[in-house]
Amino acid sequence: MTADAATDRLTLEEQASLTSGSTTWNTTPVRDVVRALTLSDGPHGIRRQKDVPGDPLGIQGSRPATCFPPAVTLGSSWDPALAVRVGAAIAREASALGVDVVLGPGVNIKRSPLCGRNFEYFSEDPHISGVMGAAIVEGIQSLGVGACVKHFAVNNQETDRMRVSADVDEQTLREIYLPAFEHIVREAKPYAVMCSYNRVNGVHASQHRRLLTEVLREEWGFDGLVMSDWGAVNDRVAALAAGLDLEMPPTGTDDQIVTAVREGRLDPTVASTAAGRLLTLRDRVDRAARFEDWDVSAHHELAREAARSSAVLLKNDGGLLPLDPTARQHIAVIGEFARTLRFQGGGSSHVEPTRTDSPLDALREAVGPDTEVAFAPGFTLDGERDPALVSEAVALAARADVALVFLGLPEAAETEGLDRTHIGLPTAQLDLLREIAGTCARVAVVLANGGVVSVAEWEEHAQAVLEGWLPGQAGGAALADLLLGRHSPSGRLTETIPHRLEDVPSHLYFPGADGHVFHGEGRYVGYRHYDTLDRPVAYPFGHGLTYTTFAYSDLTAEQTGDNRWTVEVTLTNTGTRHAHEVAQLYVAHDEARPTRPRHELRGFAKIGLEPGASGRACFELTGRDLAQWSTGRNRRRISPGAFTVEVGASSRDIRLRTVLTTPGDGRGHDPTAMSTLGEWLDHPVGGPAVRQALEQASVPIELAQDNPELLVLARGVPLLKLCGLVPELTPETVERLAAHLAEEGAQHARPS
Repeated sequence: MTADAATDRLTLEEQASLTSGSTTWNTTPVRDVVRALTLSDGPHGIRRQKDVPGDPLGIQGSRPATCFPPAVTLGSSWDPALAVRVGAAIAREASALGVDVVLGPGVNIKRSPLCGRNFEYFSEDPHISGVMGAAIVEGIQSLGVGACVKHFAVNNQETDRMRVSADVDEQTLREIYLPAFEHIVREAKPYAVMCSYNRVNGVHASQHRRLLTEVLREEWGFDGLVMSDWGAVNDRVAALAAGLDLEMPPTGTDDQIVTAVREGRLDPTVASTAAGRLLTLRDRVDRAARFEDWDVSAHHELAREAARSSAVLLKNDGGLLPLDPTARQHIAVIGEFARTLRFQGGGSSHVEPTRTDSPLDALREAVGPDTEVAFAPGFTLDGERDPALVSEAVALAARADVALVFLGLPEAAETEGLDRTHIGLPTAQLDLLREIAGTCARVAVVLANGGVVSVAEWEEHAQAVLEGWLPGQAGGAALADLLLGRHSPSGRLTETIPHRLEDVPSHLYFPGADGHVFHGEGRYVGYRHYDTLDRPVAYPFGHGLTYTTFAYSDLTAEQTGDNRWTVEVTLTNTGTRHAHEVAQLYVAHDEARPTRPRHELRGFAKIGLEPGASGRACFELTGRDLAQWSTGRNRRRISPGAFTVEVGASSRDIRLRTVLTTPGDGRGHDPTAMSTLGEWLDHPVGGPAVRQALEQASVPIELAQDNPELLVLARGVPLLKLCGLVPELTPETVERLAAHLAEEGAQHARPS
């Protein structure tokens, strides 16, 4: 039975019941029309609550499932194909555990490194967030399980997250905070989208009609179900009217929907439409093949591959890494995280793993008989300094040929529900590192953290730094693979590491006060800020080393259509080891006085090459990649002129450039009644029209042109204001001019 036919069989009360859940994790069943659908947290693994009583949200004691690396880690792989495979594996486990819809991925922008939930998000950049998010959705839905993209929208902090108003201008909204969602909706067609807790410019996201209906559905073509984050609904009737289809978990307020319809305050088609979307979701997931189980070992190995592909080698002075596993040497492994690896974040995304690997065990298993691996914890996980542990660790390092020091953030430092207050590592760990560096000449630091940590105050004490992020349940073995050279690191940063928290562009505004957080940095988030102002950073966006070197050559750009180009570059492995390179394409605008970010990521390609081999990286560039959002015109526009295509290994390591030219979108700047006379005269369509109107009004432009001072004054006056200075020029004439220009512009517009 189709969704429409099934909806017709429902009473108003039954339709209303479908707009909220029946339990914390289930939708409402209705007779033989629709079964209850099961939802589950799962950005990086399924968190399915056991049948036995547990905590209300099932955060603890859930059924075992593979804990894959979270988005902070997987995003650093810059590998959409890998993300598709991870998504498909999550879907298979969801199916085996009876889950219909996976609540993920999360694609919110990392506006500040302090956000306690940054480990669940991909990047400070909307392009890579959208591409990687779409890959996860594609993988999940390839098996017929639904994906629910979250949190829509502008949910970039945990402080006061249930109430705070994210106050952001339209251009920033359209260029930074919405594009990842838009890309996923248009390209991957997710079955569901989850609204966020916060308000957006004063309106609760759960009842934000412009976002949920006008933008999401009418502009982007979303045809799935919109559900709330758990507890995000403030007004059932207003939310339903705005486009929210499903409240989770239930609050027992379905009668409010029925009453509003019967009193004429809510159009009855709103309730039936929402119910129909739930039925459409049912139809989509019911087509899925059902799996009884999964290959636990194979999924663990996939988690290992994902962690291995995502770790970022920040520093490797003197080629300290990789270590030779067969050499006669003494390796000191120091730090409790080597034995008790922190592999995931806290809160609703917490997964009960099927098994876990520790770096210490993996290292001991991988080295040869001539290599000794000794361990000292050095510190406790609660962050307190223990002099006895420090002494033991320093003594061990003094006898070692190399010290591998595992540092990181305790779980309590970053979790859902709270933000960090600084980006430093615990003091006890930094003190330990300094003492170790004073006794051992070769030190490599391995980090475990879900949010960026500062390195400026301590990296001088380490010759190598490997950022492992939160690597998932197989992270221990993955890190050993990299440290011992079984594989070359291939992760790249998806967020800038600043020297200081004070350097972060949102620092003066985050997390806000009095119920509001002002996004005063606008579009200049992350590298868009640092690179535009040429501010120093510890490590730039896109940075990552490996165990070989790569050369870039032969950059070509071929125009394939109207505002379309194919850009290609040759990569050559000039070193001695197999490795992957991530070639990054940026579109740059060189302006003496910036009106936009200096350059922005618009494409990337990850290529694996043997020593001496070459490969061709290919990128597609479109008019959308050149466009800016015009708030006054409520659309994107492409200005004519030259722009630069940059290809490199990071936002600060640009290897090749070429200059291209675009004719624009054919619509110019579309002057309005409040545009100046000069702006009208300079417009190819508006100029002739306004000249004719002025001549008919007996206002000869030639007189002003003969008087430079008069011309300057006249050109700077808005056309509508001239009506008060030139009686012959009436407001009606100006309105006709604007209407004429809009009609002409529409006829001359070219699609981008």
